[in-house]
Amino acid sequence: MRLLNLFKIAFKAIVLNKMRTLLTMLGIIIGVASVIAMLAIGEGSKESIRSTISSMGSNMITIRPGADDRGPARGSGGDVQTLTLKDYQEIKKQATMLSYITPVVNGGGQVINGANNWPSSIYGVNPDYLKIKVVDLQSGSMFTDDEVQSASKVALIGQTVVDNVFPDGQDPVGQMIRFNNIPFKVIGVLEEKGENTFGQDQDDVVIAPYTTVQKRILAIDYLNQVMASAISEDDAPAAVTQVTEILRSQHKLLDNEEDDFSVRSMEELISTFSSTSEMLTLLLVAVASISLLIGGIGIMNIMYVSVKERTKEIGLRMAVGAKGADILLQFLIEAVLISITGGVLGVILGLGATVFIEKFLNWPTSVALYSIVISFAVCAVTGIFFGWYPARKASSLDPITALRYE
Repeated sequence: MRLLNLFKIAFKAIVLNKMRTLLTMLGIIIGVASVIAMLAIGEGSKESIRSTISSMGSNMITIRPGADDRGPARGSGGDVQTLTLKDYQEIKKQATMLSYITPVVNGGGQVINGANNWPSSIYGVNPDYLKIKVVDLQSGSMFTDDEVQSASKVALIGQTVVDNVFPDGQDPVGQMIRFNNIPFKVIGVLEEKGENTFGQDQDDVVIAPYTTVQKRILAIDYLNQVMASAISEDDAPAAVTQVTEILRSQHKLLDNEEDDFSVRSMEELISTFSSTSEMLTLLLVAVASISLLIGGIGIMNIMYVSVKERTKEIGLRMAVGAKGADILLQFLIEAVLISITGGVLGVILGLGATVFIEKFLNWPTSVALYSIVISFAVCAVTGIFFGWYPARKASSLDPITALRYE
């Protein structure tokens, strides 16, 4: 019953000073809302990255020339010519943990159809490419192994290319286009995928046999990369190890020599991007948490003012039998109520901000339950931490001195 009365007294004190209480809560409200919104953006980014990379093929493995560039002292393998068709053939022959594999060569140029032209990228691959990348055809068909062997001038195009070189709505399948003045017959249109998380247009692409692109477009005898698909997602790490061993043997590397290639799985990419996203989220949350600290200091200041204003009330309560612990608990409850109420309003504002960000700014968000729980916990701790000292001061007042206070 005593505790209930203390809650009633604390609540009345808050209601009697609505504007001052609201201003006191402002720092807590903004802090909690910011923390929830920032964590939602961070979680949304991680989920979007995982979804985007998985949509490329969760079992996919990429093999690139040059040393792995994850370390600060290692260079990029973009211009290194250490990956050959022989490497691809040996991997295909020996790797038992792979279900599909394709060599990849790529370059840029102009796609031309009559008076219409569009800058795009061309990728030279084999028929396994669509299975590895988990891409379907909107219309037409994929080229065959025979067309790869004969370096046929056939191609598949993405929807962005279709929109720009066939603007009149003509069906591109069966039509002729040119890429850097080399004629290609369009035999298929890729399904529309849109932009990925990194802002790259996945539909702005031309797909052709790698032999054709190697000989007629790029005039090279090496590969830009090899793409493969592990038997299952769980087998991807073992597949990476197996491919690494095959290539080290193929390149005759000694035990003390570094790889002159890099083999990466999608899981590694997801982990790398997720860790980067987590670091940015923590930074944003740390900045947002400053508002909670400011809100706590505001509570302390207002509680000091409240103790000053209510010194006579404190003296009167002590004179009629209230103990120091009662006064301490009364002001502590008041501080916690202010903090928790601010937390509730902050959660509502934070959820509203998250909806606004997703609907109007088109940023991926995902509200995690733990962010709300943590916010409430922080609010309670803030109320106790910053309210305790003023409450302790109120409880230690001398009743006679308090009654004489002007």
